[in-house]
Amino acid sequence: MTRTVLIFGAGKSTSYLLDYILEKSESEQLKLVIADLHPEHIPSHVANHPQCEIVRLDIFEDSPRKAIIEKSTIVISMLPPRLHIQIAEDCISFGKHLVTASYVSEAIQQLDAAAKEKGLVFMNEVGLDPGIDHMSALQVIDRIREEGGKMLLFESFTGGLVAPVSDTNLWNYKFTWNPRNVVVAGQGGAAKFIQEGTYKYIPYQKLFRRTEFLEVEGHGTFEAYANRDSLKYREAYGLQDALTLYRGTMRRVGFSKAWQMFVMLGMTDDSYQIENSEGMSYREFTNLFLPYSPTDSVELKLRHYLKIDQDDIRWGKLLELNLFDAHKKIPLANATPAQMLQYILEDSWTLAQEEKDMIVMYHKFGYEKNGIKQQIDANMVVLGENKSYTAMAKTVGLPVAITALQILNGNITTPGVQIPIRKEAYEPVLKELEQYGIRFKEFEVPYLGYNPDSIAF
Repeated sequence: MTRTVLIFGAGKSTSYLLDYILEKSESEQLKLVIADLHPEHIPSHVANHPQCEIVRLDIFEDSPRKAIIEKSTIVISMLPPRLHIQIAEDCISFGKHLVTASYVSEAIQQLDAAAKEKGLVFMNEVGLDPGIDHMSALQVIDRIREEGGKMLLFESFTGGLVAPVSDTNLWNYKFTWNPRNVVVAGQGGAAKFIQEGTYKYIPYQKLFRRTEFLEVEGHGTFEAYANRDSLKYREAYGLQDALTLYRGTMRRVGFSKAWQMFVMLGMTDDSYQIENSEGMSYREFTNLFLPYSPTDSVELKLRHYLKIDQDDIRWGKLLELNLFDAHKKIPLANATPAQMLQYILEDSWTLAQEEKDMIVMYHKFGYEKNGIKQQIDANMVVLGENKSYTAMAKTVGLPVAITALQILNGNITTPGVQIPIRKEAYEPVLKELEQYGIRFKEFEVPYLGYNPDSIAF
């Protein structure tokens, strides 16, 4: 009997997801239905596949949305997180399992009791981060506990980066995911974590100057800045007694110090609109944030304001972005500073078709066993193929696809709104991901605990 996999949204992160479902369509008796507002962007090899049906659909049109969900066997939503709730409520109504790569929202969490009552699996956070980070962390943490160890420290870092072969700018960075998330990263409150039993807080204006350095064998040195809330998963991971719990975002060394310039200027602010933003030049935008001077140039004012010299690498990074170009225009009306900065950055940081991205994930596990403190470091590096088949799309889309098939085949059965922290969820997914080159390397290292050489702490 053919089973229908309904996917809402066929954006950047779905190339591997769609291919996986279609590759399994014959052996697993699957039919793929893709509902998207702009189906003309779906690759022809997907759209023309005999087991694929394309439906042009506006998520806000209730009747077509409900009808297509009712006909499906399982639903995957790859839409923006705010749009999941309409789909989730329909899945409750029609008794359909649901899979997303997004964080569990309060609205989705409120459906937990209804999902359990109907025996439905509502699996969320099964992408990369969140997703593979949960699964890979719990696999090691559970193993340590089963062997009699007590967790003392857990640190986790993820970076969506440009591969070395395509690293062609001074920032050592290009967009491989939603650019907006990069521009507004860290806003909305202080970053908080716990270090050696002490709570730590980093305000946004200091976030990018408090970095930790990480060495990934064969791939060089990276830096990491703190995520906004490292304590969010303390209970889910069972780390209430851990002395250190820290989650961060990885970049190449030097990125954060340079990004701090935008923070200091106010260019990342997303709380107000620039009335005359449409048609403003990059140079005029830069000048918005600098003091008035009847004689000094925009360049001179900026160097004085940021206290940087012409031979400072950060000055070269600003020049590279054409921030002082009087001819390049921003076509956004009533845009916030953050939206205008994003437009400028996309002009320089968008991957070309044959360029490759890179995903790096790094975990540190500190534990005590038989009275001896020990540490395991684990890292995963995945390289993309091109702009369409990115490492980001691979590490987000494949876990979603594999999870959906595991639910269909009755291998993941625990009902309710959840994330993949149970063995029934993470073991089969991690095992199959290894077949696609997504695997962690583990290293036993001396237990460090508090690291006095780390800037962050």
